[in-house]
Amino acid sequence: MTGRLITSDACVAEGAVWLAAREPRFAQALTATGPLPLRLRPDGFAELVSAIVSQQVSTASAAAIWGRVVAAGLTTPGAVAAASEEDLRACGLSRPKMRYLRALAAAGLDYEALREVPTDAVLQRLTAVTGIGIWTAEIYAMFSLGRADVFAHGDLALQEAARGLFGLETRPTAGEMRTMAQEWSPWRSVAARILWAHYRVMKAREGVR
Repeated sequence: MTGRLITSDACVAEGAVWLAAREPRFAQALTATGPLPLRLRPDGFAELVSAIVSQQVSTASAAAIWGRVVAAGLTTPGAVAAASEEDLRACGLSRPKMRYLRALAAAGLDYEALREVPTDAVLQRLTAVTGIGIWTAEIYAMFSLGRADVFAHGDLALQEAARGLFGLETRPTAGEMRTMAQEWSPWRSVAARILWAHYRVMKAREGVR
C-alpha cells in the first residue's frame, strides 16, 4: 500500500490544517509563509537523471547541464546506455556522474511499479542504485510519487528551519529530525513543505538585517 497521496493543493492544505492543529509552531509558521506550494513533479528515469545532474553543483550550473542533457536526448535508459563517454562529457557531466547515469540506465527500475509499493520499498530500491542517496530517494518519493508521509531528514534547510522554528540551540541531526518528524505523521511531506517555506522566510528576514 502506498499510503496517502498528495495530488492537489487541497491535499497540501488539508495536511497543513492538521499539522497546525497539532503543533502551534506550525500554525505560527503558516501565518508568515501563506499557502504552501504543491511542488509535484513527473516521475520516471528522466527525473532521476535530473536529480543526479543537480548533485553538488549550483542551480545555474545544474540548469545548464540539464539543458544539454535534454538537447542530446539523454533522458531514456537506452539513450544513456548507448552514449559514448565523449557524448556525456560534452554535456558537462563529471566522471562520477557519468558512472551514476550509466548505473541508473542499467538498473532496470520499474517506474510504474514504484507508484504502487510502500514508501520504504521505494527508498530501498532507489538507494540500491549507485549515485542515488537517501536524500534523492526521499525527494523523489515526496514530489514525483506524491507520498504524503515521507521526510528528508538529512536536508540541511529543513534542519536549520526546525532549529529556528522550535528554538533549538543547535541544528538537529538527521537522527534527531527523524524522531521529531514521527510526531508529524501521516503528513510529514507537508511538514517538510512548511519548514522549507519557513526557511525562506528566515533567510529573507536575515537579508533585511
